[in-house]
Amino acid sequence: MDLLQWLFDARIDFAGGQFLLLREVLGNVFGLLSALGGMRRRVWAWPIGIAGNLLLLTVFLGTVFGSPNSVDLLGQAGRQVMFIATAVYGWVRWNQARHEGGTAVEPRWASWGTRALLVVVLVGGTAALTPLFRMLGSYEPVWADAWIFMGSLLATFGMAKGWVEFWLIWVAVDIVGVPLLLSAGYYASAFMYVFYGAFTLTGFFVWWRVRSRQDAEEARVTVETAHLDPTVRQD
Repeated sequence: MDLLQWLFDARIDFAGGQFLLLREVLGNVFGLLSALGGMRRRVWAWPIGIAGNLLLLTVFLGTVFGSPNSVDLLGQAGRQVMFIATAVYGWVRWNQARHEGGTAVEPRWASWGTRALLVVVLVGGTAALTPLFRMLGSYEPVWADAWIFMGSLLATFGMAKGWVEFWLIWVAVDIVGVPLLLSAGYYASAFMYVFYGAFTLTGFFVWWRVRSRQDAEEARVTVETAHLDPTVRQD
């Protein structure tokens, strides 16, 4: 209990009365480790991410948990709950894939129809949640909080499905998230969002290369099979 109380109270103080909550720093570090594990397609990325989500949930509900920073970001808090639920799904899915085929996930491109649906859901969900978050007292600009929530939901689901495009959704989240978090005084999270932006772009190109290698290997196998199969016509 003493350790838990220390964790809730611990802060890093700076000159001029500025401070960072240790929970915010640790939550973002766990989030970064989870992103690294996701880029490397490791199953442990999911439980590490859940631990970070639990810490950040207590941070963004400042008035509920009595944090020194009493600004509530309901979209940020709500997405931690969503992360946990989606992470359980991803954890189970990647575990099943690993036991069946030896690899947690095989990156693949989403179809054009799926891409269009993702854009519609992102924009439509943001528009629908903005008045709800505003009514609940979320920090302005509320649309940014709603955008972060919807983008995070779609990106996490995309990661569980193995879509390469999920990295680009994270980039869209980071672009909006940095100025929002800075204005709300969550400096550690804002800094991590800047870092995440560069990291998610790297992850996108890593998964892209993996998918390209798989496509090349599948094409090679198809050609070799056609060459060895006498029933296949060769003009």
